[in-house]
Amino acid sequence: MRFALCFLASLAMASTAFAAPPCGGSFNSWMKGLKAEAVQKGHGKSSVDKFFSGARQDPAVIKADRSQGVFQLDFITFSRRIISQNRIDNGRRNAQKYDAIFDQIERKYGVSRGVLLAFWALETDYGAVQGNFNTLNALVTLSHDCRRPELFRPQIFAALELYENGDFDPARTTGAWAGEIGMVQMLPEDILTNGVDGDGDGHVRLKTSAPDALMSGGKMLQSLGWRAGEPWLQEIAVPSDLDWSQTGLDTKKTVSQWAKLGVKPRAGSFGNGNLKASVLLPMGRKGPAFLAYPNFEVYFEWNKSFVYVTSAAYFATRLEGGPVYTAGNPDAGLSGAQMKQLQQKLTNRGHDVGGIDGILGAKTRAAVQAEQKRLGLPADAWPTPALLNKL
Repeated sequence: MRFALCFLASLAMASTAFAAPPCGGSFNSWMKGLKAEAVQKGHGKSSVDKFFSGARQDPAVIKADRSQGVFQLDFITFSRRIISQNRIDNGRRNAQKYDAIFDQIERKYGVSRGVLLAFWALETDYGAVQGNFNTLNALVTLSHDCRRPELFRPQIFAALELYENGDFDPARTTGAWAGEIGMVQMLPEDILTNGVDGDGDGHVRLKTSAPDALMSGGKMLQSLGWRAGEPWLQEIAVPSDLDWSQTGLDTKKTVSQWAKLGVKPRAGSFGNGNLKASVLLPMGRKGPAFLAYPNFEVYFEWNKSFVYVTSAAYFATRLEGGPVYTAGNPDAGLSGAQMKQLQQKLTNRGHDVGGIDGILGAKTRAAVQAEQKRLGLPADAWPTPALLNKL
């Protein structure tokens, strides 16, 4: 699921005199404003009326949006839960089945097959579980809701354009609760921009055509900045005397510089020594360790969850023959309630943690590392009960 903010779109929307408020209030009044805006954008009134004729709010969408507790899990727990031997075996079978398609993607977009296979597996179990939420209802529900209307409102107009192209049925198109469609779960705007007819039938059918879905995913990753022929994540061993404050995605050194500091690959060897990378410690200095290359940051354009992104990137290495990571013996982490306490304490100290949600995201990790440095603790960005107590 990709959750990139559409800030400029929201500004333009807010400044349009005829439109209803961007979110909230009477749903019927809000829908009238939405339809008026669609007509103003150049869509025919008859088409707009037909498109929105059955649209309604879906309480199950709001419930799903507020219940993303899985992202409160730590990396080891989350990755072990979602990466099974069955998924690895099915991934390798699909790699053989669609070998020619993956070759095309690698030549045209520079995206390695393991990367797309991992997304395909984690998003929909290789197309088996694509979601049964009505997509239009999901989008209007989340646009009317005031948590993230700037993300979802533009997707409605993109879906309307897909409808006019014959590639979206407002009554029958279904997908995830957040409006993503198809085997690799793409939002309507992404489909418009990056949709590819991979099987040559004249349509982009991401729900039923694996070639369409995979080619579209490859094009989207390229458009997000994927760098052809470069790695994304590599497991490493780190020396016990490494300066932990230098770890994390905000610090980048060349591979050669990390090697001089004692960082070593767990398997194989390092590639281009001039590539910049960050040392990533998902569960602190005693847990798994990785080098995160520039392509790793592209993952955050697909999904904002740190634990999801790290797991997806690691899974891609497994699908291409990489080893199981060394789990180590991490210090005990925090429960969801304790994480919220920590986030509140960090917020009280002036840190921006991105909200009190119990999730160890990038902003919370950066704040944890800053406080660890201040308190003279190993600054590995892994929050522990000891840190919570000291704060």
